[in-house]
Amino acid sequence: MPRYFFDIHDGERFYRDAEGSDYANLDEVRLEAMQSLPEVARHRIALRDEDRQAFTVVVRDEQHNMIYRATLNFAGLWLNDPLPGT
Repeated sequence: MPRYFFDIHDGERFYRDAEGSDYANLDEVRLEAMQSLPEVARHRIALRDEDRQAFTVVVRDEQHNMIYRATLNFAGLWLNDPLPGT
């Protein structure tokens, strides 16, 4: 079964997947990339305390060629001016 590597960039840091994972086909690879981004964002959004953030996964094959990239964007916007200290 082919091995794929899922590198993550959270806007501040780049995490290179050195181990990889085996997947039967490219549909499974795409699904894993899609599922990983919300999980990464869930843990990182509040830590950065920024209203604009992007999270990217780049998938590499066994020859380390980039074969798929997906990005999840977070954008927060105050609709009214918040009171100082709130």
